[in-house]
Amino acid sequence: MKRIESTQNALVKHWKKLVTTRKEREKTGEFIVEGFHLVEEALKNKDQIVQMIVREGVELPLLWATDDVMIVEVTETIAKELAETETSQGVFAHCKQVEVDSEAKGNWKKVLLVDAVQDPGNIGTMIRTADAAGIDGVVLGKGCADAYNPKTLRSAQGSHFHIPVIRGELAEWMEDLQARGVKVYGTALQDAIEYTNVEHSESFALIVGNEGSGIHPQLLDKTDQNVIIPIFGRAESLNVAVATGILLYQFVK
Repeated sequence: MKRIESTQNALVKHWKKLVTTRKEREKTGEFIVEGFHLVEEALKNKDQIVQMIVREGVELPLLWATDDVMIVEVTETIAKELAETETSQGVFAHCKQVEVDSEAKGNWKKVLLVDAVQDPGNIGTMIRTADAAGIDGVVLGKGCADAYNPKTLRSAQGSHFHIPVIRGELAEWMEDLQARGVKVYGTALQDAIEYTNVEHSESFALIVGNEGSGIHPQLLDKTDQNVIIPIFGRAESLNVAVATGILLYQFVK
């Protein structure tokens, strides 16, 4: 086990940047997860782990298979620098983002496309829901919160290790999916049918949009069919992550 005691250590500075800046995460293709649950999920995908970071005095569960994982012990001061939660559990994993090859993406039959959703909590919840619903992959378009933002990671509860999440040009994705015979459903009021009237299919793509302004009109023009979820009470609308969950489960049913 390696030990680091200085906050000025180059590796500590790198970790801190991974926690705080999207630019560093995108440049290096790396990210940090925090807490026992997320680190345990990361350990199920050891090839993604660069190293584990453990605060001095923290005991790791005996059942964790960490024999071939580099573990770095750090002081309480360093752990505080990396912690995003108020009561940190003092365990972190420095991980690599997964690259998805073109062939794999070309085989996706159930896809969630996300347009300009800016809240990391919503993005994380949608990733987790897509994972639970058995979706093949999530594509985040322009204007979306970072998939590897600490809040996104916490909200997704480890689903980043189960389902591919990539950034992409949504218009191109829609064209490619439609060329493969995959229908793309939008969420909008105009030219829409109730979501329960959608015919079941083994393949589909769902595009959901920004919390305030919805899906960009140029993307909506390209959908095969738009759907609505009726509102029975007095709320003006549903949270985008909640609406996504309702629709995905209806479509995979």
